[in-house]
Amino acid sequence: MKKSIKDYDIKDKKVIIRCDLNVPIDNGIITDDNRIQESLKTIKYAIKKGAKVILLSHLGRIKTAEDKTKYTLKPVADRLSELLNKKVIFIDQTRGPKVQETINKMKAKQVILLENTRFEDLDGKKESSNDAALADYWATLGDIFINDAFGTAHREHASNVGLANRLPNGIGLLMEKELKFLSKAINKPKKPYTVILGGSKVSDKIGLIDNIAAQADYLLIGGAMAFTFLKAAGFEVGKSLVQPESIDYCIDVLNKYEDKIILPIDIVTSMEIKAETPINQRFINEIEENEIGLDIGPRTIKVFKQYLEGSKTIIWNGPVGYFELAPFAQGTKALLEIISQTKAVTILGGGDTASAAIQMGYQDKISHISTGGGASLELLEGKELPALAVINEKE
Repeated sequence: MKKSIKDYDIKDKKVIIRCDLNVPIDNGIITDDNRIQESLKTIKYAIKKGAKVILLSHLGRIKTAEDKTKYTLKPVADRLSELLNKKVIFIDQTRGPKVQETINKMKAKQVILLENTRFEDLDGKKESSNDAALADYWATLGDIFINDAFGTAHREHASNVGLANRLPNGIGLLMEKELKFLSKAINKPKKPYTVILGGSKVSDKIGLIDNIAAQADYLLIGGAMAFTFLKAAGFEVGKSLVQPESIDYCIDVLNKYEDKIILPIDIVTSMEIKAETPINQRFINEIEENEIGLDIGPRTIKVFKQYLEGSKTIIWNGPVGYFELAPFAQGTKALLEIISQTKAVTILGGGDTASAAIQMGYQDKISHISTGGGASLELLEGKELPALAVINEKE
């Protein structure tokens, strides 16, 4: 068991908390503050215990100097101030005299947010490559390091792995929650155990399929990746997305797990990926050569429902349709409604699945929505997360 923030006396200590405040921002306006909301519990705990709180986070990818204006954390600091009902001091730098002077003057229960850690990537990718000098510098700013950024736990950056290697460390309450749900589902899932797999590419899910197929009772496959499986099963899928290089893999999976793999029996199709374009419902043997499959159909929803209703553990990774456009969001919404009515432990593996659930109003009807798409996927694949591996174990 990993050490957590609760295992330290943090009163009057400078506690560096690596958060995942990587939220979508449009013209300076945060359009989805879920990751900020999820980070509050750890921050509030540190404040309550009298710590001097120093927050680090990345935002977007920084490739040019112009990106620094687009991806500043200033709007995040403002939103944090509102949610905490407490001034969050924003420092528009990642290092330097201003950073050190402000931190040195900190009082207990104050909160400081440094500028986007990936601003350091403009000069040799220092953050993303876990630059030793950068990690050394950031470590001088604090007494204890707490990693609460599950969303970057599969990355080896200066602000997570680098800091954890240089300071007494632990995980935050969000990270603890993520590991509790995901580890339990992986290691001791209550049966029947059903996994919904969607998204675009089979190749993105090979590790996941290989790791969970033997353990799961059923794998319900939707999204664009379903068409590579359908092609492998001998169906013509028109202009739907297919990965030719993954067909042999799909054939092997279908042969090995024929009693577990549940494919769509009907599809919502269109000739274009546009909201206003006409749509059709087709059985999988009726897809026309100029059509694109963009959602599971109503009969498939009924079939999937039969498996989901009796399940005790449900993990879902990847939407089952092009949910960003209303005509192709019905399958994803229907499955969200179905699993929200079950008594199963329900876990959504972050990324687009999480976005769909939140946008459609199911955030409070799911047992756990992960904040880390890539990290949750790698954990479900059985991989060790670098930023977690370096955290000290409880004695």
